[in-house]
Amino acid sequence: MSRRTRPSRFWETLAVVVVKPLSRLLVKRDWRHGERLPRTGGIIIAANHLSWTDPVLLSHFLFNNGRWPVILAKSALFRVPLLGRALTGLLVIPVERGSTEAARSLRISSQRLQDGCAILFYPEGTCTRDPALWPMVGKTGAARLALESGVQVIPIAHWGAHELLPYGEKRPRLFPRKTFRVSVGPPVDLSGYAGLPPQGDVLREATADIMAAITAQLAELRGEKAPEAPYDPAGR
Repeated sequence: MSRRTRPSRFWETLAVVVVKPLSRLLVKRDWRHGERLPRTGGIIIAANHLSWTDPVLLSHFLFNNGRWPVILAKSALFRVPLLGRALTGLLVIPVERGSTEAARSLRISSQRLQDGCAILFYPEGTCTRDPALWPMVGKTGAARLALESGVQVIPIAHWGAHELLPYGEKRPRLFPRKTFRVSVGPPVDLSGYAGLPPQGDVLREATADIMAAITAQLAELRGEKAPEAPYDPAGR
């Protein structure tokens, strides 16, 4: 497997030419604590998920702060003509949801982390279903990768993408122009799990710590108090 941490010049230039002007056109920016992002080495970036637009807007933020985001996306998108080629060129990792191949994306992610990539994870696995749009209970993939690889987990919260394109809608709400707010938190302290087997309660507790760190950044952005416990769509 290639040890590239960024796409080829062609694909990177193409993405930048498309994404940066589009992002500037669609939203105003309120970006905070970009200096907390390590500029080199493998890291896991764990973020909340509000809208189909936030991967693009968040990628602009990460690129401007020195990191190329390696994103995970549904494998079905790779079967779309031209789009699949572009996703491969941009180092996007395919995810086979609900199949025995689902673990393959974690294996690829682990290799990319060793190569020094910045992997953008949405631990919730989908856009939040919390009625007030707070982060939900997370899935354990990001925590497993972090504990197995030893890389830092950098929590990022964002707010505003849902105003541009609410989840489930196909037509963006362009006016009035929205503000995309981002806040980077300090690395999540997972040192208490060192040496423990990455399974069961260990993964669930580490995941809860990651989600709590994301939620803390979101509370700062929103200027509101977060709920005591995260929304659990399985146990609502």
